[in-house]
Amino acid sequence: MKISDFSIKRPVFTIVIMFLIIILGGVSFFKIPVTLIPDLNPPIAVVVTNYQGASPVEVDEKITKPLEASLSTLPGIESVNSTSQEGANFILLEFDWSTDMDAIQMDVMQRIDIIPLPDGADKPRFLKFDPAQFPVIQLALNAENSETDIQLIAKQLEKELLRTEGVASVNISGSLVEEVQILLDQEKLKAKGLTQSDIVQVIQVNNISLPGNPVETNEGKSLTTRIISTLTSVDDIKNLVVTVNPLDGTAVTIADVATVDLTKAEQFSETRANDAPAVLLSVFQESSANTANVSTSFQEALDKQLEKKAFQNVNANILFDQGDYVKIAINNIGTTLITGGLLAMVILFIFLKGIRSPIIVGVAIPYSVIVTFVLMYFAGFSLNIMTLGALALGIGMLVDNSIVVIENIERHLGLGKTPKEAASIGTKEVAGAITASTLTTIAVFVPVLFLSGLIGQIFTEFALTISFSLFASLVVAITVIPMMASKLLKKPKGNIEARRRRSKTYSNFERSIKWTLGHRAMILIITVILLVVSTIGLFRVGTEFLPATDEGFVTIAVDLEKGSSFAATDKVVKKVEKILKKEEDIEVYVSFVGGSQEGQSRGSANSNTAEISVKLKALEDRNRSVFTFVDEMQPKVVKAVGADAEINFNVQTASGSSPNVVSFTVSSNDKKKLDTAVNQLQQDLTNLDGVVQVTNDLTTKVEEVQINVIRENAIDYGIPPAQIAQTVNNMTRGVLTSQIIDENDQVLGVYVKFDEKYRSNLEQLKQLQLRTPSGQYIALEEIATIDIAEGPVAIRSVDQASAISFSVKYESAYSLGEMSDLIDEIIQEQKFTEDIAVSFGGDRELLDNSKNDMILAVILAVVLVFIVMAAQFESFKYPFVIMFTVPLVVIGIFIGLFTTNLPISISAIIGILILVGIVVNNGIVLVDYINQRKSDGMSSYDAIITSVRDRVRPILMTALTTILGLVPLALGIGEGTEINQPMAITVIGGLISSTFLTLYVVPVIYSLFDKETRRKHPNIL
Repeated sequence: MKISDFSIKRPVFTIVIMFLIIILGGVSFFKIPVTLIPDLNPPIAVVVTNYQGASPVEVDEKITKPLEASLSTLPGIESVNSTSQEGANFILLEFDWSTDMDAIQMDVMQRIDIIPLPDGADKPRFLKFDPAQFPVIQLALNAENSETDIQLIAKQLEKELLRTEGVASVNISGSLVEEVQILLDQEKLKAKGLTQSDIVQVIQVNNISLPGNPVETNEGKSLTTRIISTLTSVDDIKNLVVTVNPLDGTAVTIADVATVDLTKAEQFSETRANDAPAVLLSVFQESSANTANVSTSFQEALDKQLEKKAFQNVNANILFDQGDYVKIAINNIGTTLITGGLLAMVILFIFLKGIRSPIIVGVAIPYSVIVTFVLMYFAGFSLNIMTLGALALGIGMLVDNSIVVIENIERHLGLGKTPKEAASIGTKEVAGAITASTLTTIAVFVPVLFLSGLIGQIFTEFALTISFSLFASLVVAITVIPMMASKLLKKPKGNIEARRRRSKTYSNFERSIKWTLGHRAMILIITVILLVVSTIGLFRVGTEFLPATDEGFVTIAVDLEKGSSFAATDKVVKKVEKILKKEEDIEVYVSFVGGSQEGQSRGSANSNTAEISVKLKALEDRNRSVFTFVDEMQPKVVKAVGADAEINFNVQTASGSSPNVVSFTVSSNDKKKLDTAVNQLQQDLTNLDGVVQVTNDLTTKVEEVQINVIRENAIDYGIPPAQIAQTVNNMTRGVLTSQIIDENDQVLGVYVKFDEKYRSNLEQLKQLQLRTPSGQYIALEEIATIDIAEGPVAIRSVDQASAISFSVKYESAYSLGEMSDLIDEIIQEQKFTEDIAVSFGGDRELLDNSKNDMILAVILAVVLVFIVMAAQFESFKYPFVIMFTVPLVVIGIFIGLFTTNLPISISAIIGILILVGIVVNNGIVLVDYINQRKSDGMSSYDAIITSVRDRVRPILMTALTTILGLVPLALGIGEGTEINQPMAITVIGGLISSTFLTLYVVPVIYSLFDKETRRKHPNIL
């Protein structure tokens, strides 16, 4: 090969190019961003509409259904899920993964604009999925001293931490906000002939700041004018005159009819960290920032602040740090990469002996990785668990080409050639074979580039990275290796090749090959039996989408009956906290009573819900996984809470999926039939073996106080129903009247509401006083009936049909495939009518959608490998012989997955793809060498025996370096290695079985396709 000869003749030029690439690689490495997984931008969007005061039915009929009808015909739309509740709706739009969300936004906005909306409804808002909307760090602050104002401390820390590079914002939830509260006395208002609206108007007309026209001064300047009458304190509000008593002329102030105080806003939620009052800080990063760098900078800034005297009594518990997990995961993958490389080097020293040859071959590993970094940088990739996993997975393969080259060079040295001659001839002999083997390996990744959806986004960078590294290793093998061999290797004393052939090991191996050729039928029958047993076994190991990553984080959702008080919710949470306190594996738990972590960060609360976020200790410091933790804890917690609340344990993985959960939706246009079907299905699923919990979002009724206006009475008193509704709403909820700026430049809200003693129960509600146009005061019960009745909580639909979603949680001992089969049986037993549809979501949907794509990818990979080999050999016969190595991987794959108790996942199928490319390499080297020996005049039988004997050493070396290079990844030690572990185990198992059997099966198959050895040779049966 000319490029090899050029490298041998121009060693200085080759070395200079090497150094140039090493420099580029170093710069690229430090500039490549570090992330957990490749950037994922799911084609998901939501349309949200506020319709203040409307019931769920009104929202559904007047807003949701018209929007659904219009949006359901969007290009690329796959499903439209909606929820209509009091005062608002939420429509989730899921598009095909090929959809350009930027392009679709304009189309959505145009459709929204043409929908007629009822009076009082806000314009619908369109929101695309944006990873920047989610916090990258969350920490709970609590004070050791109960007298310390943790709210004030949090505000001070927020200002300091906002300066951190890469931090976009820091949100505080659980903090207390000050406001001016004006609590009206109903009796005093009635005595003075006033109403709530009078108080509101007085405040509004006295708190103004308006610009006027410019005015010219005597100095010739033109100055703007401003009319100012502002309120700056509680006293200012107290002293506002509302009216004047006509009898004695005395002024009636707000203080005469209400109490006015600067107080903390009414709280409907509470945050605790390990049972102590706390505040939650959520850190959001800038869209262009590096998560790992933001994490490091933020933690350094936080530690620096906590060292200050003002924050000495403050504890900061990191609840979740995506950057920290990224660093741990990347470090673990990096460690497996280095360890794998060192283990591969051990094989080189064992086989090649001496010191020079292993060092020459060893150069291929770091140099190929450095070249890969350059290509990754210009391809716009990041360092993540997939790209580094690709390098770790291919670390043993990087030396395969170099091993074949150096081994052949050494063979020629042993035959008496000079180092330069041996380097040139040895490289030329195998250049075609290693080029073909590299191209076949790269070819298997071409189908991955055509995968759509989540799988395509996750594995595209993986496929290209490993292709980059293999391409780099090929270039190294035909340039750097022969150049270094020509300079460093010396002609050995005596004929090493002859001594090697006379060795006992080689003689025994040669006899075994001869025996195999003499018993072809037996060998093929044994191979077929092993294949059949292994194939059957593979169908029994189970299936899953992607291996779940153990991030040591779990959330516990607590849901009480609608309308439950904050105190009742808090009581249940304390029961759960009592159990968590006893667990040694827990580092910190943070309770959000009266809402959820996400809800509190957005300022929303719900008295009947709570969420407990649990962070476990580092993986090496605990004896169980987060999944085992959930399996053991959930029954304890459910038993302790009993029927008081519904408990849900939720674990999220790096890919965003929920492990050990099967979710599906049952939909129908007949709501009554749907409810009946769901009740029976719920019962049957609950009784299923292995099922931990079954939940559904069946919309139940909730008790509420319904105030029905008696129109006749209202007309008699001259009060329109709309005025009654607005007045009662203001009296019970309060009114944000205005905002004032105090002496410290703080903006304070001014709320006017009735004192709680006039609105806290049903009887007091009935006695609320309304003023008629004639000035008469009447009780609310005189113009309306006030009763407790049932009203709908929410109305849900999927693709414009009524729908109910199910979530089935199962024990980690079951695989997704096993549980899906059991659930499918239960659904079939229900014998649903045609108008009831079942659609799966979550991991089950992703697995079903990607299954066909992955099968197609494997078939396409096999075809591409065959095409590459056919072009290389200029024959269809020999590639067909080599392709017999591919089925042999099934035996090792089954043994590997069965012994490690791992189901078949997308990761394992990617491992199978890799195997298709690399197992044929041994066959290529072997068949190519047989053909060379035959072209030299050797008989077919002798060519087969000689070639297998001569090639067994490089074949075993390449296989063992690849296998040992994968061992650290297969062990799955540490966080972040779970996704790549099944790939490594699959490749190791398949490579072991195919390598061993290739040495015996390929010669047999070759002999059957070869005219000379098919029947004529006396030693072949």
